[in-house]
Amino acid sequence: MISVQDVSKTFTLHNQGAAVIPVMEGASLQVAAGECVALVGASGAGKSTLMRMIYGNYLAASGRIMVGDVDVAAAAPREILRLRREVLGYVSQFLRVVPRVPTLDVVAEPLLSVGVEAGEARARAAALLTRLNIPERLWGLSPTTFSGGEQQRVNIARGFARQYPAMLLDEPTASLDATNREQVMQLIEEAKARGAAIVGIFHDVEARDRVCDREVDVTGFTPAKVA
Repeated sequence: MISVQDVSKTFTLHNQGAAVIPVMEGASLQVAAGECVALVGASGAGKSTLMRMIYGNYLAASGRIMVGDVDVAAAAPREILRLRREVLGYVSQFLRVVPRVPTLDVVAEPLLSVGVEAGEARARAAALLTRLNIPERLWGLSPTTFSGGEQQRVNIARGFARQYPAMLLDEPTASLDATNREQVMQLIEEAKARGAAIVGIFHDVEARDRVCDREVDVTGFTPAKVA
């Protein structure tokens, strides 16, 4: 479902004479349906860079990144937007939403965007918010006013609202209490059981051991001259 083949990445420092810095080369991994693969390696090794290339936020310098039948490394912007809407979910560490949009609508939006009827979409959003212990009195408020932990749980609810065939998870259990951490673990296990292919960054070792089938050390993709 997710296939990264011999991918490289460089950054150009335009404020330093357009110097080109190689940051990744030869990155390859395969993730099958129903499998969760953890990206591991020291801070700065390239875990987030690889995740952002799979999502299409960073453009690969070479190689192929297949998510389903779309090569993200070569896709047009409209193809990447369609992929994100229909196929590839992403739970980041940070909640980015339009101000003043109620929390219930923030979580329901991925469903509404693919034509799910509004009542059903909001019912599914409400079930996730309840499961992640966001009080109903907050659902009509913008999550931009929430605490960091509440925002993280809204972000998780939004990411799991649709049953995406593929998912990217960036520290989904960071800073969660034991009760909500368990709910997120169960959501990941349920996604795997229905066949989602998942790539994740988990500094929570217990969570990684529980939900991940194997690890890929991105240190091996660091160019020797910048290692």
